[in-house]
Amino acid sequence: MMKKSVFITLFLVLILIANISLASYETVTMTVVEEPVCTIEIGENSKFEKRLIEKNLNNKEVTLQLQVTNEETSMQPTGEIMLVIDNSMSMEETVEGTTTREDLVIKSANTLVNTILDGNENLKVGVVSFSTNADVSLEGTINDANLVSDLSTDPQSLVSAISNIQYTGPRTDLESGLSLASQYFTEEDNNKYIIVLTDGVPNVALNYDGLYYSDDVINKTKAQLQALDTAGYNVITMLTGISNADDVPATRTDDKTYGDIIEEIFGTEETPTVGKFYYVQDNEIEQTITETIYNDLLPVEKVLTNITITDYFPQEIIDNFEFAYVSEANIGTISAEVNKDNNSITWTIPELHPGETATVQYTLKLKEDFDSSIVGLILDTNERVDISYTDFDGETVEDTSDVTPKLKLTEPPVTLPKAGTPIMITLFTIAAGIFIYSFVRLTITNKNMKH
Repeated sequence: MMKKSVFITLFLVLILIANISLASYETVTMTVVEEPVCTIEIGENSKFEKRLIEKNLNNKEVTLQLQVTNEETSMQPTGEIMLVIDNSMSMEETVEGTTTREDLVIKSANTLVNTILDGNENLKVGVVSFSTNADVSLEGTINDANLVSDLSTDPQSLVSAISNIQYTGPRTDLESGLSLASQYFTEEDNNKYIIVLTDGVPNVALNYDGLYYSDDVINKTKAQLQALDTAGYNVITMLTGISNADDVPATRTDDKTYGDIIEEIFGTEETPTVGKFYYVQDNEIEQTITETIYNDLLPVEKVLTNITITDYFPQEIIDNFEFAYVSEANIGTISAEVNKDNNSITWTIPELHPGETATVQYTLKLKEDFDSSIVGLILDTNERVDISYTDFDGETVEDTSDVTPKLKLTEPPVTLPKAGTPIMITLFTIAAGIFIYSFVRLTITNKNMKH
C-alpha cells in the first residue's frame, strides 16, 4: 500500500514538472543579439551575402537568406571598328528575287552599326570601301579604296554613309582597303577591329605585277592581313558570292583555282590566316554579320561557374531549431534537408551570368521541446559558410566566413506556484488525502496483526 502511495505522489510531481516545462516554452523570449551581413567578395564586382531578412520573434522564428550576385558590367564592344566593304560591281548581282548582294550586305552592316552603338559610348565606327579605281591608271594604288566615314559614334550618319556607297569598281583590291582603313585608327590603347565584307577573290594589290590573281597579288594581300594581325588589330573577314571556286582564273598559267587562292590568302574557317574568317553563301550573309560577327565583337562574358556554397550549422541549432526552406533556390540545386553527418546544406550553381542573382531562403524555428540549457546563451545561427567557384580566368577560388547573425533565449526564473493558487490547493488536498488514507490503512493493518 505504501508503494502505491509513493507511486501516486511521484505521478503528481511529474504532472507538476510537465506544467512548469510547458510554461517555460510559452514564456521564453527570443531576441536577435547581432545581425551582421556575411559578405564574401567574388571576382571583380560580384559577391555572396548571407543575412537575416525577417524576424518573427513572437513565433520564435527567423528567416535567413543566402544570395550570390554577378554584378559584372554588361557586355558591349569597346574601342574602334573600321568596316571595310567591297564596292565592286559584282555586289549588284541579284541573289534572290530582286534582292542584290549589295542589299543584303548594306542592310546587315547597318543593323550591326545600330546594334553595337546603341547606348554605347565606348565604341567608334568608321567605314572604308574598296574595289579598283574606275581610272585604270590608278589601279593598284591607294586610290582603289575610299573613306566613306571617319570614326564616329553617330549611328545615323554611319548608316547614311554606308547606304550611299557607289558600286562601280570593276575589280577587287582588298590590300588597298586594309591599308586605308588602318590609317584612320587612333593611337589610343584600346580594342581595334577591321571587319571585311567582300564578295570577290582579291585580284589586284598595291604596286602588284600587273597580272590579275597572280602570286604577287596573293602574297601582298596575305602579308597585309598578317601585318595588321601582328600590329594588334582584330581582323574579321566575311567572303561570300563565290560560285566558281573550282575554276582556274584565265590569267593563271597553272591549275591554281579560285578556291586555292582563297585558302592561300584567308586560310580556312577552322585555321584562318588571321583572326576570324567566314566563307558563306549569300543566304547566310545577314546571320553572319548581325549575329556571328556581332558576337565576335563582344568581350568575353564574365560568367561565374561551378559555384558551391556549403552552410554549416552549430549543434545547438540542429538540436533545438526546426529547419525549413521558404522556397526553392531560383538558380541551381540545394540539399533537400540538413546533412546530419556534418550539419550542413550545400548549394550548387553551375553558371551565374552577368546581371543574375541566385537566392535561397530558410527559416529556423525554436522547437517546443528545446533543451533549456541553451537559455541565456548567445547562439550563432551558422557555424561558417564555405564557398568555391571558377573565376573568369578559369581558376578555382575558395573562401570562407564565420560572420553570422546571433540569437538569445531568455525566460523568467522558474518558481513553484504560490500558496493559495488553484494548483497548490489541488496538490495539497490530494497529498493530504493520500496521507490520511495511508495513515488509516496503516493503523488498521497494525491492529489486525496484533489480533
